[in-house]
Amino acid sequence: MLLAATACVSAWGQGAGAGCGSLEASYGPYDYRTDHSKLPIVTGAHFTAPVEALIRGATSTLPGPDISYTLRAIPNHHRALISMMKLGEKEKTSKPYGSNYTVACWFTRAIAFRPDDAIVRMIYSGFLNSKGNINDANNQLELATASANDNGFTHYNIGLHYFDLKNYDKALVQAHKAIGLGFNHADLRNQLTAAGKWKEPETAPVPSNPTVLTNPVQVPAAAASAPAN
Repeated sequence: MLLAATACVSAWGQGAGAGCGSLEASYGPYDYRTDHSKLPIVTGAHFTAPVEALIRGATSTLPGPDISYTLRAIPNHHRALISMMKLGEKEKTSKPYGSNYTVACWFTRAIAFRPDDAIVRMIYSGFLNSKGNINDANNQLELATASANDNGFTHYNIGLHYFDLKNYDKALVQAHKAIGLGFNHADLRNQLTAAGKWKEPETAPVPSNPTVLTNPVQVPAAAASAPAN
């Protein structure tokens, strides 16, 4: 993990993050998905419930500086990225008060830090969609799909984002993929049905000697932070 983080910081320093600062931090940077023992010292002091809800700051009056510190230490902190995005919307600015960088830069930094984080790419897609950057939003979902592997919950959420983009064909593909992986939630299917875009997945032939699934799909705890729409 340390070697990966060091390599990422080095690559960033060679120009990968032009205009969005360095990934080097006084504490971290740490991966939101895996470095669980390292996170509480940051979140306990800076990313408190009132900060996340944009009510007030933890170490200052307003929440921006605390969210900013959280994202410097944990660049791919899913909930902090959502809070920073909402803060920009609330303040009607691309660079919220107390933030070191623009909202877009925080996403750029998170992706440079962990390109395989599908949840970050989904949140970023929603941000791009809100700005009318539909092509870029679709591109982020393509990249998220490539990192989703066999996580049915992630494929399902990617499908919801595709639906929001009115990319119904790809939303359907993701719905079928999620079902095939055992995640058969009804909301995406119902939305596609209401839009007249739902088709039942083709039934795969049953093998003569079916394999018993001994390792069911595991939903990472961090994935619970993915927006549902």
